[in-house]
Amino acid sequence: MNPANPYRGRLAPSPTGYLHLGHARTFWRAQERALARGGTLILRNEDLDAARFKMEFVEAMLEDLRWFGFAWSEGPDVGGAHAPYNQSERMEVYRGALDQLRTGNFIYPCVCSRKDIQAAVTAPHLGEEGVIYPGTCRQNRKSEIGNRKSSWRFRVPDGEAISFHDGHFGEQRFVAGRDFGDFVVWRGDGVPAYQLACVADDAAMGITEVVRGADLLLSTARQLLLYRALGLRPPDFFHCELLCDDAGQRLAKRHDALSLRQLRARGATPAELRAGWESPK
Repeated sequence: MNPANPYRGRLAPSPTGYLHLGHARTFWRAQERALARGGTLILRNEDLDAARFKMEFVEAMLEDLRWFGFAWSEGPDVGGAHAPYNQSERMEVYRGALDQLRTGNFIYPCVCSRKDIQAAVTAPHLGEEGVIYPGTCRQNRKSEIGNRKSSWRFRVPDGEAISFHDGHFGEQRFVAGRDFGDFVVWRGDGVPAYQLACVADDAAMGITEVVRGADLLLSTARQLLLYRALGLRPPDFFHCELLCDDAGQRLAKRHDALSLRQLRARGATPAELRAGWESPK
């Protein structure tokens, strides 16, 4: 660990369902990497999804994490220098980042619905996550769309290669406009999208390494553009393999049988569940 830049990692679950074994394995890697570097581990409650958020999931999240053996130095239940640790209480931080992007002309208002986007793309340009936004609203100004419901999209630099070194998977490269298009940073319902909230919080909380699942590799390319636009130094990244079920499908919160809550009820112990997991490098 560099004393001038002490390691700060984080756990960032969303209370939209019960945590499953896949979450636990990724979070365990995050905790072990923090411990191995003599660093600090932070818990952040990513509770911005009002449609799926339930307070019972927050309570279960804290209980299940502690049962499994997680311990954090800062978080919604223990406080810390970077409070609040519930994203729903950090709107001022996100609005500040949005204003900065707007001032820098990095974003534009978009009135397109998913149906509009599908209809506009006669020959769909498919990236890793489906249809790439065709740029329909790129020339929009807020004054021109009046009171129409709109989101805010980040204008990606078409053709630019976004490269980074991942601590687990090695060198990564994505091309803006080919692998991903202009992406939403502020939703039409007035809530920051994941990409913006994640960047703003990780920067504000001094996170030095983000440990998360491999399904977010492409998100890292998007977020690196946001870090640059906001004049922020990005953290290091370490993406973990995803845990899959017997059918080869990656675990999701619909896999109740593999939730920590169900596994615990069936008598499983954290040590048994962790058996065979690799230690961090």
